[in-house]
Amino acid sequence: MTAPDTALVRRLRTHAAQYHSAHPFHVRMNDGTLTPDQIRGWVANRFAYQEAIPVKDAAILSNCPDVGVRRRWIRRILDHDGVHAGPEPGSGNSGQGGIEAWLRLGEACGLSRSEITDHRHVRPGVRFAVDAYVGFARTRPWVEAVASSLTELFAPDLMAERLAAFEKYYTWIDPDGLQYFRNRLFQAPRDSEHALEVVVAHCRTPAEQDAAEAALSFKCDVLWAIMDAIDHAYA
Repeated sequence: MTAPDTALVRRLRTHAAQYHSAHPFHVRMNDGTLTPDQIRGWVANRFAYQEAIPVKDAAILSNCPDVGVRRRWIRRILDHDGVHAGPEPGSGNSGQGGIEAWLRLGEACGLSRSEITDHRHVRPGVRFAVDAYVGFARTRPWVEAVASSLTELFAPDLMAERLAAFEKYYTWIDPDGLQYFRNRLFQAPRDSEHALEVVVAHCRTPAEQDAAEAALSFKCDVLWAIMDAIDHAYA
């Protein structure tokens, strides 16, 4: 079931203007002007966010009383954590999640797994923003936490632009390392459709709708703050 085009949905979609795709660092990335060190810095710092996504989703699950929502939402955790730690015999890389895909992106950029996973490159501002997002999901009403995930409404366009830019301008990166971006082209629309259904169904009063919009605005600020910290460190 697709969420209807309600006034609330239209309000939420206006926050595309706040999305980090408009951040100057992202604009330069898509214009092909970043250096290898800047790309590596972005990848290493964004891993802190990627790693926190299933933790955030687990927090939403822990607060959600709706079994139907939980059954669908848990798929997000599997998308990022994967269903096994290594390749299954005869299955190639199937079953490995977004965290593994991001590590492979880092390796394709010339980073070692250890320097990504030990967070040695993660800037304080990135760490603070990521922790704030996980804390929001843990402590706010679960529907607001769901609403905060709706930045995924804007993700497919960003992923398509980013993938095209990497394939065109950053040819020193092994194309196999770009699988994370390809995966999100279909995962983000699926996930945002479900989140919209939940928000529309549960946010009926003006106060509830305002809270949902504020949650999405907060998430946009989190992503923008991450980019600010990376831009300051590597620009």
